[in-house]
Formats: sequence, structure tokens, C-alpha cells
Amino acid sequence: MNESSKTVKTLGRPLEGLVVADLTRILAGPFATLNLAHLGAKVIKVETPHGGDDSRSFPPFKDDSSLFYSSMNYDKYSIALDLKKSDDKKIFEKLLAKSDFLVENYRPGTMERLGYAWSDLQQKYPQLIYGSLSGFGQTGPMASMPAYDLVVQALGGVMSLTGHPGQPPVRVGVSIGDLASGLYFVIALQAALVRRMQGHGGSRIDIAMLDCQVAMLEGSLTNYLSTGVITESLGSRHYSIAPFQAYRTKDSYMILAGGNDRLFAQACEVLQRMDLVQDERFKSNQLRCQHVDVLEVEIEKTLAAKTTEEWVKLFDEKGVPSAPIQNVSKVATHPQVNARNMIVDIKDPVFGNIRTGGNPIKMTGIPDEVEHRGAPTLDQDRTSILQWLDT
Repeated sequence: MNESSKTVKTLGRPLEGLVVADLTRILAGPFATLNLAHLGAKVIKVETPHGGDDSRSFPPFKDDSSLFYSSMNYDKYSIALDLKKSDDKKIFEKLLAKSDFLVENYRPGTMERLGYAWSDLQQKYPQLIYGSLSGFGQTGPMASMPAYDLVVQALGGVMSLTGHPGQPPVRVGVSIGDLASGLYFVIALQAALVRRMQGHGGSRIDIAMLDCQVAMLEGSLTNYLSTGVITESLGSRHYSIAPFQAYRTKDSYMILAGGNDRLFAQACEVLQRMDLVQDERFKSNQLRCQHVDVLEVEIEKTLAAKTTEEWVKLFDEKGVPSAPIQNVSKVATHPQVNARNMIVDIKDPVFGNIRTGGNPIKMTGIPDEVEHRGAPTLDQDRTSILQWLDT
């Protein structure tokens, strides 16, 4: 073994030694803190004694326990505290004194009513990074309004861009309002950590789920603001690239993504339809977008001759981006997914052993974690946390 490989093996995860006091629940906040745990932080869930995190009651269930909760909260610790009671507040404040991050996703005003306003905590814990994630943020006319993922998908324009033209509104298949804001939350928390390392102390972070949806509207928002044109739902199509959608084959559907003129020509070569390359209607991406309906008919005419598996193999050999449309069972057994350790085994205190999604963040010198701590039962780690706080 050479010297550099020895060095690589001794590297720890980047957030090791940092502590997160985690008041978040359900999805957006727990998804953010799961990513912090993946990066090495010690995440301590502070839950209400009266049932804990709401997602503990969310299906699907196994042995009367929530798989939803388990998938978002493994590699964390739990202590139950009632922050309206003085004894529990004292414990919580001991935790704050040892924490690098305090994160919460209550409705604005809740933390202030509990006595934990940023202005107060900044004075007492000047190095603490205080992160708030809510539906609409701490300011603005809707700041105090409740929100869920579906609400911000609707208000943020994402639902208007999802589904097929003329059909009823469609929710994105995953909770993109929660998940996107959770990722922005992680980015902001780590930026605040860098700022602290630069000598500026702790920061207050304010992330709004609605803001994150607006930030993800891609060119649709810019297009409207510049031209007045409103982008509408297009099914699987992209509003500015063609061919770039799902196409019917002999036995199912597949994705074909000819993102530029070169790839379009290569796709036509695979299809043995070089006439499409010469067709005046398809000679540029702009023209293909203008004539996308006709292009779809021509491509599907040819795709009908073979199965999705046959076509994907041919496109892969030519280097043209394509894919079958997989369900979750196919994803879980896909060789690329497993080669990247994206399915992990969790030793769960309730289920014994479960499998779930892994850490997509790969870094030089930091191998994927092999062993994972199962999502904690409510107040599971109280004794060890209290002992740690007293050291």
C-alpha cells in the first residue's frame, strides 16, 4: 500500500465532531438532517413526548411502525423533551451549549413563544448556527400561514408544469417541495459553517419552501418575465429541447434525449432514419421544438419495430442518452445503483434489518459507510444523551 492510499483511508467524514440539535419533523427538515448525518454530524432529534415526530404515524407500516419515518431518520439519536416545561428546557439549553446547529421547521413565531428567538440565542450562544425552514419564510404576508409540500408545488408553479396538457393537475411523484427545500437548507447550513470558520460567528438561516420552488422554475420563469409567454404542462417533453421525452416502443415506453444536433443525428443513425436529419423541419433544435408533434410521430413509427430493451441497447452502443422507465423494484436491483452503494442495510431497533436509500454524496478519501444506526424509537437515547451533556 502506498503512502497516499494510507492517507485516504484515515480521512473522516467532513462534519464529524459537529452536533445538530434537530427540532424538525415530517420530511423537509428530517431529509436535511439525514444528509448532515450522512456527512458525519451527530444529529439529536428533540421530539415532543406526546408521539414524537408526526411521521412516526405515516404509512407504509411494518409491524405497526412507520417505514417512512425510518427511511428519513436513520443514523440519528432521539430525546423527548417538552419545551414548555422548565426541567426539559434546562436539558435543551445544555444541548444548545454543545451544539453547532439548531434546526427547526415550526411555523414562524413558535420558537419565539417557546423563548428561543434568534436574538436571545445569539447572545447566549454566539457560535450557534440557527436554521429555520418553513412554508413561506420568516417574512412576507404569508409568513404565518401553514404549508405542506403540495401547497408549495401548487403556489410555486411546479404543478402547472407537471402532467399532460388538458388533464387535471398532477403532483410531482416525489415530495419535491419538501426535498428541494431540505437540500437548500443543507447548502445554507454548510455555508453558515464556512462563515463561522471565517470568524463571523453564528448565523440565522431562513429557508422558505415556496422560495425553493420558485428558484427551480428553470427557464419557464425567465421566459415569462422576458416575453410574457406562459409555459404549460407538456407531459414528458422539455419545453426547449427535442427530441427529449418518452416514446412508445413495441412493448412499452422509453426515454430518448437527443439534447443537441450531434446526438439527434446519432439517434437517427440508430433508428436508420437519416431522412429525419435532412428534413428541413428538424435541422436545428429550435425547428425540432416547433415541429415536435410531427417528430414524435416519425420516431414512434420506427420505435414500434423493437422492444424498449432492444432499442436502449442500440442507443447505448452509440452513446445516445436513453433509458427504460423503471419502477421502484427495477431501481432497487439496478447494477449501477448497487455499484454506487445507493441501497444500504440498516440495523433497525424495531424491524431488525431494513434496506433503504443510501448517501449520494461521494467524496475522495471517504468510503461509504457500511454500518448504519436504525432510526431511533421515541426517547431511545435519553440516558446516553443526558450522560454526554453532563460531561
